[in-house]
Amino acid sequence: MASAALLKSSFLPKKAEWGATRQAAAAKPVTVSMVVRASAYADELVKTAKTIASPGRGILAMDESNATCGKRLASIGLENTEANRQAYRTLLVTPPGLGNYISGAILFEETLYQSTVDGKKIVDILVEQGIVPGIKVDKGLVPLVGSNDESWCQGLDGLASREAAYYQQGARFAKWRTVVSIPNGPSELAVKEAAWGLARYAAISQDNGLVPIAAAKENMFVKNYSY
Repeated sequence: MASAALLKSSFLPKKAEWGATRQAAAAKPVTVSMVVRASAYADELVKTAKTIASPGRGILAMDESNATCGKRLASIGLENTEANRQAYRTLLVTPPGLGNYISGAILFEETLYQSTVDGKKIVDILVEQGIVPGIKVDKGLVPLVGSNDESWCQGLDGLASREAAYYQQGARFAKWRTVVSIPNGPSELAVKEAAWGLARYAAISQDNGLVPIAAAKENMFVKNYSY
């Protein structure tokens, strides 16, 4: 009955008009319009992404916060001072042949502006070895209001200006993480917030010349979480 009602209410051309109707329809091709956001850094972004994905090489995650560095230093009886963190990071970036196995290095903000104990910029040492410098840009996890004890990642406020400065300092890709709770969800709200946050982060990063990478971590010493 629904089909019959629809047929009766539809516009049906007279038999004499059928040919003209078909010709008119054929003369109007269907077009689809879409807007593509092209970053001013488009070519550079592609080049950076290809370098990071070089066969046989991986990404060195050395973006430990100062607090995490402090734990590593404490395990060998050292204080968490800037000088000790500098010495630790110098060890990470100066092994001979590092660039044969590492294509990109994720840095903490302090590291991006830091030099080795010999006074050479860490960023310059990486670039000389064919390693792309990257930067962690998220500001950590905070409780997500209205969710089932879930969280979301903050850091979008002021991200554009921070990333512009990071680019000037030599960074060419960025890292952002998000967390989805497994036993308590994931709730629809948490999934939407994570997707929206990652999309905004990616768009802002590309606008500022940084290839966006969403961190995928399986073990961060937190049970029942997916990163």
